[in-house]
Amino acid sequence: MKPKAIDVKVLNNYKLEILFDNNEKRIFDVKPYFKFKLFEELKNSKKFNSVKISGLSIEWANGADICPDELYNNSIKIK
Repeated sequence: MKPKAIDVKVLNNYKLEILFDNNEKRIFDVKPYFKFKLFEELKNSKKFNSVKISGLSIEWANGADICPDELYNNSIKIK
């Protein structure tokens, strides 16, 4: 089972710093998801900044979320 997200911080350029329960910090780029209608409105910085931890992953106020496995597998570990 993949680690679960326990903290999220908004970074510049539509990126997120995510802390997982295995103490790994990883960077996730949300820009590739803007091609999907639900994520498109997150180009608005106020809406993008509404991200929070939800269950095993993250979610925005508009209901957009990212699968925990995708969040972990498609992020880059901070050294």
